[in-house]
Amino acid sequence: MTAKIAYDEVEVGTELPAQTFPVTRATLVQYAGASGDFNPIHWNEKFAVEVGLPDVIAHGMFTMAEAVRVVTDWAGDPASVVEYGVRFTKPVVVPNDGTGALIEVSAKVAAKLDDRQVRVDITAMSAGQKVLGMSRAVVRLA
Repeated sequence: MTAKIAYDEVEVGTELPAQTFPVTRATLVQYAGASGDFNPIHWNEKFAVEVGLPDVIAHGMFTMAEAVRVVTDWAGDPASVVEYGVRFTKPVVVPNDGTGALIEVSAKVAAKLDDRQVRVDITAMSAGQKVLGMSRAVVRLA
């Protein structure tokens, strides 16, 4: 599989289609099982509050993975992402209310690089707060 987006057809400033990802307590339990990260801050409200958090929070790596989906969906091939990094700035708080939280993600091409690569800057928000900082992916296009 290769990227479906052609390098020559992309300009700096190109906006990728934004997406919103719901997160519920059930999502966190499923992620904990898949990742092996059973830290109680991700499923036990009492424990999370006792350690100073506002409520249960989503796993940082889960948040990071959801955010890059905007890039992989746009490129058409997850393997086209050759570099990806973020700084965790705020947690995604996931209330136990049947609705949970939303991670709202937008992204745009910030630079065209050598070797048919582009740098994509990603913005991930939840509850009106930026949850990832310096979120950038380098993607090799067709």
